[in-house]
Amino acid sequence: MDDVLVTGLGALSPLGAGVDAFWRGMHAADTGPTRVPDPLAHMDHPLMYLVPEADLPDGPPERDGLPLGRASQFALAAVREAVADAGLAAPPGPDTGSDTGPDAGPGALGAGVDPRRVAVALSTGMGDTDLHEGWWTGQAPESGRWAPAFPLASVVGGWLGAQGVNTCVSNACAAGGYALSVGADLIRSGEADVVIAGGAEAYSRVALACFNRLGAIDPERCRPFAVERRGTVFGEGAAVLVLESATHARARGARTVYGRLAGAGWSCDAYHATAPEPSGEQIERAMREALREAGTGAEVGTGSGTGSGAESGSGGLGFVIPHGTGTELNDVVESRVLGALTPRTPLYSVKALIGHTGGAAGAFAALAASLVLHHKTLPPNVPVGERDPECGVPLPSGSAPMTGAYGLVNAYAFGGNNISLVFGEAAA
Repeated sequence: MDDVLVTGLGALSPLGAGVDAFWRGMHAADTGPTRVPDPLAHMDHPLMYLVPEADLPDGPPERDGLPLGRASQFALAAVREAVADAGLAAPPGPDTGSDTGPDAGPGALGAGVDPRRVAVALSTGMGDTDLHEGWWTGQAPESGRWAPAFPLASVVGGWLGAQGVNTCVSNACAAGGYALSVGADLIRSGEADVVIAGGAEAYSRVALACFNRLGAIDPERCRPFAVERRGTVFGEGAAVLVLESATHARARGARTVYGRLAGAGWSCDAYHATAPEPSGEQIERAMREALREAGTGAEVGTGSGTGSGAESGSGGLGFVIPHGTGTELNDVVESRVLGALTPRTPLYSVKALIGHTGGAAGAFAALAASLVLHHKTLPPNVPVGERDPECGVPLPSGSAPMTGAYGLVNAYAFGGNNISLVFGEAAA
């Protein structure tokens, strides 16, 4: 089967607009949540890592008469950057100045790209729920029209003119990883040449209130693996990767290849609605399957804690981007499995940087992995304080050259949904 390459990236995050802002923020390693600007957020900890006001999209509040929520607007902003970065966007038009601007489309794809072979797979946990929350409190869009809660893929597909599969994945906090895996499967099965894959998440009063009621919000910040962690803190934004078959990328002369999506593993705990299965058997299964499919060439431990681990070095695993949300059980279970499988492989925590972006978390982790592989540098982790002795995983505090040729990404969700992805350096 053809390699699945990453040929374009786009982002809108609490670090600002664009991939460059995200990479700079990864190295600055200095962020924190703020109070949500919602007068109706009557909850104990109304905290979140928010997209800066100055970087909010200036796109239309509606598209083809359909009201757009915050998540859809975030998704469009990240997709515009990713498609342009991949060299798939239409050139500037004589009248509009840019066919890739917020009002462009359908048909934002450039000449020579068959729209029937372009698919969209986007993830979200809450979608455009903010629109519905507004209606419940008498704040309907100007048009007064109803809109679906999960339109992200169709909104993006309509703007692009993508005539392949357009699907929105929403299996909670694993959704971003699943969307990327679905995109890779579409390419490997021959159903698409290009897939716009990733995720978007925005502030939802309902989601934040529910986690407050669960007692799962940290009152200070997102502190994965820290001894004083008291829960997670949500973040918002969008991360998008352009996945492309190697054959198609070569034929059109793709400008940049950030890496390749080399392996994926799915599993389900089938244990509890919200709690992870304590042994970590199924998350280990997903990791092993992703590493096996990628052919990392790394020796992987037995899971008993006695194996030598997936060693770093040439051809091996260079880093792990964990799911690690800052919740007590999640961090401990994942740490135990990583300690058995990859005991010396350094971790980079995206959630300590931008919070837990819910249905987009796997997409943001994949974006970070692609940037680490491209720049061959592992940025410093955000300091989280004293480490939990039950979470004996390496979290480097300084920037370092990347060793190894692969990065492992984990994403888990309520209901026991698990996914691991392996990203590798692009073949020379």
